[in-house]
Amino acid sequence: MEERNDLLTEQLTEGSGADGQTRAAVVSLLVDEGPLTAGDIAERLGISPAGVRRHLDILTAAGDIEPAAPGFGKGGRGRPAKWYQLSPAGRGKLRHAYDDLAGAALRKLRDIAGEDAVQSFAADRIDGIVSEIAPASSSGDVVATVEQIADALTSAGYSANTREVGTGVQICQHHCPVAHVAAEFPELCEAETAKFTELLGTHVQRLATIANGDCVCTTHVPLHPPPDTAAPERTLPTQPTHGKASR
Repeated sequence: MEERNDLLTEQLTEGSGADGQTRAAVVSLLVDEGPLTAGDIAERLGISPAGVRRHLDILTAAGDIEPAAPGFGKGGRGRPAKWYQLSPAGRGKLRHAYDDLAGAALRKLRDIAGEDAVQSFAADRIDGIVSEIAPASSSGDVVATVEQIADALTSAGYSANTREVGTGVQICQHHCPVAHVAAEFPELCEAETAKFTELLGTHVQRLATIANGDCVCTTHVPLHPPPDTAAPERTLPTQPTHGKASR
């Protein structure tokens, strides 16, 4: 799939040789896996944390990345690590070449056939992405179906993974190839949520979307009961004793 990736091109052309390649690699990591810490990026790229921080400072100064919200990530001893994510401005440079064409086509579809046609198109699109996934009711394993949905989304360019949170699991989409179109046509996001609910057999909640300016599209899937909680043993009622007690 061809795309106009202005941010990566900018880093390669403006950087001095290896520096430009490293910054482009940092951007790619933040697109696929962000938010990340300088240590995370250093480990993945095989360079020093100090070198990574220099590139992060340059990208931050250019407005292409920004610190994630306070409290992101797991707590621990010592000074909290700073997490970095692509900024809305930086993500705006990752536009796909078909964005303008897709937006124009959907506007025309809405003008000619109305909102129902747009909703139908959005539903057909996500149906195609998850067409090979059987409903969780078939296997009885909601978590396995969540993993299959994440894999299907990744294959479609969404860079998705899952994580356990409390008594549920979340689908995290670190990239959205249609984010700019979805900002104008939320039907695309709504169709995804409806399809996830249908496949999983439980009401899911969309917590954040890249189309609305968030760094990750996050969908929460409640699990009832939690996967590690055993069913409580049944206590039988005490039967009354008739007659004399045995000696």
